[in-house]
Amino acid sequence: MPTRNTTDVIVVGAGVVGAACAHYAARTGLSVTVVDRGSVAGGTTGAGEGNLLVSDKEPGPELELAQVATALWRELAERLPPQIEYEGKGGLVVASDEPGMRALRDFAARQEKAGVTTREVPADRLHDLEPHLAPGLAGGIHYPQDAQVMPAHAAARLLRAERDRIRLRLGEEVTGLLTDSSGRVRGVRTPAGEIHAPYVVNAAGTWGGAIAELAGVRLPVMPRRGFVLVTEPLPRVVRHKVYAADYVSDVASGSAALQTSAVVEGTPAGPVLIGASRERVGFDRTLSTEVLRRLALGATALFPALGAVRVIRTYLGFRPYLPDHLPAIGPDPRAPGLLHACGHEGAGVGLAPVTGRIVAACLTGAQPPLDIHPFRPERFTERAV
Repeated sequence: MPTRNTTDVIVVGAGVVGAACAHYAARTGLSVTVVDRGSVAGGTTGAGEGNLLVSDKEPGPELELAQVATALWRELAERLPPQIEYEGKGGLVVASDEPGMRALRDFAARQEKAGVTTREVPADRLHDLEPHLAPGLAGGIHYPQDAQVMPAHAAARLLRAERDRIRLRLGEEVTGLLTDSSGRVRGVRTPAGEIHAPYVVNAAGTWGGAIAELAGVRLPVMPRRGFVLVTEPLPRVVRHKVYAADYVSDVASGSAALQTSAVVEGTPAGPVLIGASRERVGFDRTLSTEVLRRLALGATALFPALGAVRVIRTYLGFRPYLPDHLPAIGPDPRAPGLLHACGHEGAGVGLAPVTGRIVAACLTGAQPPLDIHPFRPERFTERAV
């Protein structure tokens, strides 16, 4: 059990990634203190939809992360209480015309070579999967491995499952990193005092760049704002995560401009979640009626029945974006004792368990579950000024 001021590892950030890092570190026998200026899942995690996706990822390092994470989430669903609302419902990506369908077909073929399970759905069979889909679509690709969790509950349960080895210090902002005479990170400073540990994990999400700066290293994490609409509770109008083909290109884009693409999914509790938008506007929390209008139009184009449904609320969050679209995971040689686990953009919930497993392996000298070289923090080599 960690003491008030000394522990084996400090995790900065109580979102789902930080919770997973703490969970897997604690399972190795380490004592962990999780520090967050807010509450558990009080940042990006609480504004997420809980997507666990392989369908939106090009073959390469991020897809490899997602494939390991998919198996870990299934394991967690068996081990953790049902409140995480794990649902292996699968995804359906649809095309509006034949050129779009050809592009989906080519994308799925590349993914299959990388081990993803896909199934082409011709236009006349789309309604077998989604009876309320709009007519006239050219077809789609079904991804049975896609799933969903309730992200805030998942974060809380990951922490609670190892509560004998995890101490939470919420409402405490990390204002500095402690170092020894050699420059090695040895803990953190908060308004409540110092906490000492041989390792600090930067799982601060969109604010991960600010934590890195405290160690004098550059990690160019930027916020990418997104909105979600939430409808009134409904019978199961939408059975899968359903999205338009242009969502994949939006995810991969580095543009700062506003991008919207239709993403619609039901939840076990009844409400339908409607996204997705992306734009880099800093931490501006201003409600954008133009974004909400575009999201509503995109959703009703896919599911006309939603046109008669009330939206009961909307919320926004900030995805932690890194310029090469890969997270930073693992030790930072520029600041010994500091590890990073941030920059996952919109995939943080899905990639949380594999990130936690990697961090735990790095802390204990074990073999990570996959090659982590593509995610090395030092690929951003400039030092903070």
